[in-house]
Amino acid sequence: MMMRLSISFSYLIFLVSFLAPSWLAAAAKPNVVVLYADDWRFDTLGCAGHPVVKTPNLDALASRGMRFTHNCVTTSICGVSRASLYTGQWMSRHGNKAFQAFSTPWEETYPGLLRANGYHVGHVGKWHNGDFPAKRYDFGRSYSGVHWIKQKDGSRIHVTQKNENDALEFLASRPQDKPFCLTLAFFATHAEDHNPKQFLPQEKSMALYQDVKIPVPVNATEESWKRLPEFFTEKNEGRHRWGWRFDTPEKYQEMMKNYYRLATEVDATCGRVIAELKKLNLYENTLVIFTTDNGYFHAEHGLGDKWYPHQESIRVPLIIDDPRMPKDVRGKTNDRFTLNVDLAPTILAYTGIKAPATMQGRDLSVLYAAKESVKWREDFFYEHATLNNKTFIPASEALVTKEWKYFYWPEFEREQLFHITDDPREENDLAKDAAHAQQLASMKKRFLELKKQAK
Repeated sequence: MMMRLSISFSYLIFLVSFLAPSWLAAAAKPNVVVLYADDWRFDTLGCAGHPVVKTPNLDALASRGMRFTHNCVTTSICGVSRASLYTGQWMSRHGNKAFQAFSTPWEETYPGLLRANGYHVGHVGKWHNGDFPAKRYDFGRSYSGVHWIKQKDGSRIHVTQKNENDALEFLASRPQDKPFCLTLAFFATHAEDHNPKQFLPQEKSMALYQDVKIPVPVNATEESWKRLPEFFTEKNEGRHRWGWRFDTPEKYQEMMKNYYRLATEVDATCGRVIAELKKLNLYENTLVIFTTDNGYFHAEHGLGDKWYPHQESIRVPLIIDDPRMPKDVRGKTNDRFTLNVDLAPTILAYTGIKAPATMQGRDLSVLYAAKESVKWREDFFYEHATLNNKTFIPASEALVTKEWKYFYWPEFEREQLFHITDDPREENDLAKDAAHAQQLASMKKRFLELKKQAK
């Protein structure tokens, strides 16, 4: 009997020592997948109540995790927002004011810190922060700008399909004895700016939304356009892009249907990546985040694209499925103010790596995993630099709360004040209303405080 036990125990020791290099080492540290879409605002999800767009995989992710309903970006433009994602910093600190490289040391970004701590780190898709630092990644493939990419053999592949292929290759080729972090940065639903068609989905998606009439926003009107400050002229780039996409009812329907087709394609790829994680028995040890770089005007205020501090531009989706998430909060929503700068410190906290003092965001897990309620932000500072000149895209800043919003256009020394509770579409500027002078002064004071902190 003793001999049999001894042999069994010895065999167990052999098995553990043989398998340890592969699965035990990989299980020691958790994995991270960031699903990062483009030009996609907070309400473009089935689970957010959208009446048209179909996003079944992201809806399922939200049902397993938590959806943050008041998630915002601190700057609403592709490159700057991406820099804020990697660095956990406001534009004022990381220094990327458009599409150039950020000034934050790579060793203080979440990809840099994870790799320095033994992670296999990958980036797939859009970069938009100067030259792509391929040598800083174990698996790095950067591309964007068009929906259809010409391959070496002369064939074409849709950018979202290439995103998917590359992401699955990353998962298949990763070393199994190391934890990993993958940032899957989609180009969709961004427009192909210089193509008259703007949004070019895959052929297989064209049957989607064919017989649906896309609702037009109630403030996608000439009256709303004229309520913008007088420096919004026909030379404004937001107005240009409105003309590209939305200046006739027929064009609006065509553009928005193709935009939603691109969104559903991104959703499908997110679903396939999640399915692969489950197939490889990795999902239960992986933090999965879905978010986007900025919101998008769907012709509200007579505008196209983003940039400005309006709700359509700054509010973006955020879904987190964290293996540590308690069962009683799974599938619920959270209405706290969360920001794109919070994601880097959240990722680092999840992986057990201390965030550098230069990061300005906060670990979001305290909103769903902490045993006691925590004090959280009630407002935040928004900023956007001038692009080209103040006629093209003027600089804008704001103090955002859930009740009120203060806009400041620095090149014109122009203030605006909106009561979000009563005026969620930001149509009625109260800055010159004497009855709200005290509110304006209070907002301006807090605005200056947070602006100083951002730097």
